[in-house]
Amino acid sequence: MMGIEWLRPAAFLGSILYALIGVVIFWLCFVLIDKITPTDLWAEIVEKQNRALALVVAAMCLGISIIVAAAIH
Repeated sequence: MMGIEWLRPAAFLGSILYALIGVVIFWLCFVLIDKITPTDLWAEIVEKQNRALALVVAAMCLGISIIVAAAIH
């Protein structure tokens, strides 16, 4: 039986901390890749509605998320 093991304060705060670390690492990677690319990704996707670039960035985001999750896990 699984019980409420995850509800302990240490486990709960640890989960929140790891989630925040993951979000920060993900955001830093996105900003780094945005600086490396020759165009402004955000402006290209939002203002110019470039769907092809949006799909590439979405795939990149999924890849970074998987790497961060594996590193934290």
